[in-house]
Formats: sequence, C-alpha cells, structure tokens
Amino acid sequence: MDVMTAVLTRRSEHRLVEPSPTLEELTYLLKAASCAADHGRLRPWRWLLVRGDDRRALGEVMAECNGKSVASMVAKTHRAPLLAGLILSPDTRSRVPEWEQLAAATGMVTSLMLLLHARGFGSIWRTGEQTDAPPMRRFLSVAEHERALGWLYMGTPVRDGSVARRRQPLDVGSRLQVFSAPNDVEPQLVSARR
Repeated sequence: MDVMTAVLTRRSEHRLVEPSPTLEELTYLLKAASCAADHGRLRPWRWLLVRGDDRRALGEVMAECNGKSVASMVAKTHRAPLLAGLILSPDTRSRVPEWEQLAAATGMVTSLMLLLHARGFGSIWRTGEQTDAPPMRRFLSVAEHERALGWLYMGTPVRDGSVARRRQPLDVGSRLQVFSAPNDVEPQLVSARR
C-alpha cells in the first residue's frame, strides 16, 4: 500500500479481534515509526504492551481512576487483543523543549498507525481521564517526569462486507499562506488561494 492510500483509507477501528501484531512484528513496525521527525533523535517515549488476562487488571485500575464500574472498564480493555500504552519520557537534560519531544512522540504514533493499517491491522487511539491518573501511574510505574498519553488498541478490523471509503481531503487553502518578503517594515502575507 502506498503512503497516500494509507493516509486516505486509514480509519479508527472500533471492532478489533485477533490476530494482532506479534511482538516481533510490532518491534519491526515501531523501528520504522521511530523515524518520524524527532529533534535530537531523543526517542522520548516508551510503550507498555498489555494482552490476554492482563487487560482485566488494567480495566480494574481504569475503574478505580474514573469511578465507573469494573465490568464496564474491563469490557473496554477487551475491545482489542493488544493494547499499547504510550508513555512520554522526555529527556530532561536535553535542550530540546518538552513540547517538541511530545510532538515527536505523537508523530511516531501517527506513523505507527499508518504502518499497522498498511499491514492489514487496525488501530484506534484512546485517551481519557484515567490515562494519567495517580492510580494508573502507580500501576504502570510511570516516573515523576513522565506522562501517560494514551492507549493504542490494535488488532484485525472486523469487516461487515463494506469497503472502507477513502477520506475526502479537506480544502486547506484558507490555512495556507505564501510569505512575501517585505519591502518596508510591515511584513506581508499573500494568500495561496487566488
């Protein structure tokens, strides 16, 4: 699958079943995804993988964090066979600001989701109040300088026979400007839409 097709056909998949990526497959895809823009090549993130019965323990902690029923939270953790928690682990000694390290982590997630889609897997990015709540941080051993950003649910999409439609790219002309060097003190921006 070419990159443009992957971008235009990837969707957040709500119904995911086995097979999910093996550890070897995910490691391979993550190596490629880690080539996303990353000032200083800091790789300011780490992943925590949860499968099988361990999803129940995760659901129990989610329930503790947000006051919802254990059953409903455990059901949520069973929406996919593989859950991957993304932890932002910024390099606090680096001159690269934390916001830029966060941008690197999110760029890597986007790349990973496209790579999963190109391989026939589905994924959905999930967040919520429980993501970085104190009980979850303790459960996942999140260090003080780190932040739990969210969960990437992965597996094989359940298809009902319909073909996924390509996304229709939005008109971005009003958000694109071409800079024109000023002849005087006032800078001038010329709209790309003429």
